[in-house]
Parts: sequence; structure tokens; C-alpha cells
Amino acid sequence: MAGKITAENNFYYMTLALIVLLVSASLDMVLEIKWLDALFQVLTILTFVVCLVSLRFDKAWYRFLMTLAVIWAVLALMKAVFDVQQTDIAMMLLMFTFFFGTFKSIARQILFTGTIDNNKVVGSLALFLLLGLMWALLYLLILEFSPTSFTGMEHKAWGENFSNAAYFSFVTLTTLGYGDISPVSPFAQVVVYLEAIAGVFYMAIVVASLVGASQSNQSSVSTSQEENDG
Repeated sequence: MAGKITAENNFYYMTLALIVLLVSASLDMVLEIKWLDALFQVLTILTFVVCLVSLRFDKAWYRFLMTLAVIWAVLALMKAVFDVQQTDIAMMLLMFTFFFGTFKSIARQILFTGTIDNNKVVGSLALFLLLGLMWALLYLLILEFSPTSFTGMEHKAWGENFSNAAYFSFVTLTTLGYGDISPVSPFAQVVVYLEAIAGVFYMAIVVASLVGASQSNQSSVSTSQEENDG
């Protein structure tokens, strides 16, 4: 993997950035050091930047995602300087929209398109991480409007609760269902089982895409060999 982000390695960088974001959120909760919260905010912005640079090859979404990232950074600065708590919901909505746009751009580039390579395989992992992150933000938004919607997850500032929401999201997405966090309200229950369905459906889509791309590669190789033999 070269030091410069290109169309041949962009999903490596994006996946790494998403993993660092998830790890930093968990460290913020475990260590409970004040400056770690600021570090989490910085890493979130860096994740946006990496996603933007990685997706600059998709011109249709690049400007839209850039606008969302700039607005999010401004809101984060307002909260840090002026302590405006009302910005939390707006920030989460912007993050969700940003991750959704990123997901859609990546899916358009790797699923059922062209030949398969290592970069696209890693891109499928980035898609899975983005799915979990989007649902985590949905759970945090639900807590903002209905603090008793989940057992085992208290209503806190979204940055403090992000790791819990992400944990529950990925446990649901993989259909593990440990039971330490559970939905209580009917709306939360619907969102949770929709994520479980999406997780199973996503795996089927990825497998079908990889198999289809592999068969396409084999057909192309066979055709080339026949032409050379002819």
C-alpha cells in the first residue's frame, strides 16, 4: 500500500480510518481522560477527510460529502467553544448522512462492477463498518428523543455513548445478540430487527457480487486464451 491514496488502494485507507474511529471511541469510554474526547472529535474529522480523499474519484458525491464534512466541523467547533448542546442532534444527522453517502458511493464502485481485486474486497469491509456506524447513530438519535428506549444503555452526550451504540449495532448486525443491551420501545425494536435483516442481506449481496466478479474474471481469461489459441 503506497503512501498516496489512489483508486487502487483508497479502500485500505478508508477501512483503517473507520477502525481507528471505533477504537478511539472505546478508549474514550474506558480511560475517561478529558483530552480523549477532543481526540475523538479530531479523529472523527480525520475520518471524514480520509473518506473524502478516498472518494474524490467519484465526482458525483465528492462535493456533497465535502459540504457535509465542513458543516459538521463548524458545529463541532461551536460546541467546543460555546458549549451549545443543541448541536448534538444536528451533528449526528450530518454524520449519518455523510456515512450513508459514503456507503452509497463505495457500493456503486465495488458491487457487481468490473473485476474483483484486493482493494474491492477491503472496500466490502468498509461497507460493513459503515452499516454498523449508521445504525449506531440511529440508536443515539433514538436515545435523544426517547431516553428509555434501551436497557443497558443510558442517555448521555452522543460522544460519550458512541462506543456503546457501536457495540450494540455490530452485535445486532452480526446477529450475535448477547442481550446485555436490549430495545424496549416498539420503534427501537423495529430499527434493531431491520439492522439484523440488513446484516444478513448484506452478506448475501457481497457473496453474490464476489462470485459474479470471479466468474466474470474466469470468462474473460478463457476468452483471451481462446483468442490467443485461434
